[in-house]
Amino acid sequence: MKRILHRHEKNPILKPVGYDWEAVAVFNPAVMLLDGKIHVFYRAIGEYQNYISRLGHAVFDEELNLIERDEKPFFEPDFKTWWEKSIEDARITVLEETIYMTYVVTITPFPPGGVRIRLGIPKSDLVITRIGLAKISRDLKRIKRLGVISPLNMDERDTVLFPERINGKLAVLHRPSKWIGQRYGTDRPGIWFAYLDENSYFLYSHKLVMKPEYPWESYKIGSGAPPLKTEKGWLLIYHGVDNNRVYRAGAALLDLEEPWKVLARTRKPILEPEEEYEKIGDMPNVVFPEGAVILGEELLIFYGAADKVCCVARANINELLDGMLSGKL
Repeated sequence: MKRILHRHEKNPILKPVGYDWEAVAVFNPAVMLLDGKIHVFYRAIGEYQNYISRLGHAVFDEELNLIERDEKPFFEPDFKTWWEKSIEDARITVLEETIYMTYVVTITPFPPGGVRIRLGIPKSDLVITRIGLAKISRDLKRIKRLGVISPLNMDERDTVLFPERINGKLAVLHRPSKWIGQRYGTDRPGIWFAYLDENSYFLYSHKLVMKPEYPWESYKIGSGAPPLKTEKGWLLIYHGVDNNRVYRAGAALLDLEEPWKVLARTRKPILEPEEEYEKIGDMPNVVFPEGAVILGEELLIFYGAADKVCCVARANINELLDGMLSGKL
């Protein structure tokens, strides 16, 4: 079968540098296309023992030449709160000229599996993750926290905001890890649709969109980049994890008016760990998409590799959509 997705020749596009807050790992990049420039907001780790995630910021042109990279963190945890001790895995959506950012917060910073094993840190069931929401000013100089949008009992990650209103309302896709079993219609964590209340910033009217179906995503799935609007539907790039904890990327096409309805879905992954920088790192065998932009007919997917570096893969958007709708992917 013809390969639909191709790694960028500049990979990895971002690696750790000497600043103390991003000295050991930079990964899982959110992206935003603004005024002809690609802004990348990535998760950064400064050291392993005190494992705290912050967000860094870098700017690229449309040919992926690095223009600038901030020397200081773009966004840091608010240590005055009990619930925000780490900032992880942001996603960026521009909606009606407003820049929204969803991000994962934890009450206890906790390293990924590869780091835990290396440091001898046992796994803990006490690490509960929730989703924070913020607005970013157009000049990227001010960030306003809007609060936590998910209940404590969801153990929530992978929340992305639609770039347009659905039925006149703010809407998201999210992944509540605790919602499994007969009551929820899925035995493994899946992707859910929900509306976002504009006053309380809480989620409501949840609908199950997708659950794991294929061997490469048998353990769990989650949204990657925020949905991209195309003439044929909302394009969702998502990640799937198998029972060996290998992370791969897939794609789904959702109905424009009722995005809880799946029009097409890749049966096989469109990207999986193959290169050394994807197979060796703080979490081996991981490709984790978190951002995507469309430039003309080219789709650029930004992903974290092995919880260590930031990378890009690209595809012809029309070839990807046609392949999905024809059942060839």
